[in-house]
Amino acid sequence: MIVVAALLAALLIKTFLLQAFYIPSDSMNPTLVQRDRVLVNKLSYDFHDVHRGDIVVFKRPPGEDDPDIKDLIKRVIGLPGDTIEGRDGQIVIDGRVLKETYTANGSPMNDFPPRTVAKGHYFVMGDNRGNSKDSRVFGPIAKSLIVGRAFVRVWPISKISLL
Repeated sequence: MIVVAALLAALLIKTFLLQAFYIPSDSMNPTLVQRDRVLVNKLSYDFHDVHRGDIVVFKRPPGEDDPDIKDLIKRVIGLPGDTIEGRDGQIVIDGRVLKETYTANGSPMNDFPPRTVAKGHYFVMGDNRGNSKDSRVFGPIAKSLIVGRAFVRVWPISKISLL
């Protein structure tokens, strides 16, 4: 009986509260590297809005054509209503350069034309701008695709930290 209760509790926690995710690539380097594991708070956005700078896990968006990809992890850069562009290797939002301390030093980024993020959507990018398939490729993601906010790295143990 105790085993059944424990399994039920684990299933409920994974379904509604927290879930662990594996980082499959270096697109979030240097913040997260391949083989890191993070915990994702699935309830976070039931209580507050998505914020610029949040690291989110989301279901594969319609523009992502790799059927092997189930979930992705990226940083929220643009919020609904923002006009975002890549200019001179920097992100410009509503005419202002976004200060980013989390990107990989020397990570090249191609410029991209201005686009306005639609209501209920978010522009997401990997921190490793030269090696990330993100909203520049598949477009802004719908809020309904967001699984939750990554808030702590739990593996490797030597690098446990809040995100």
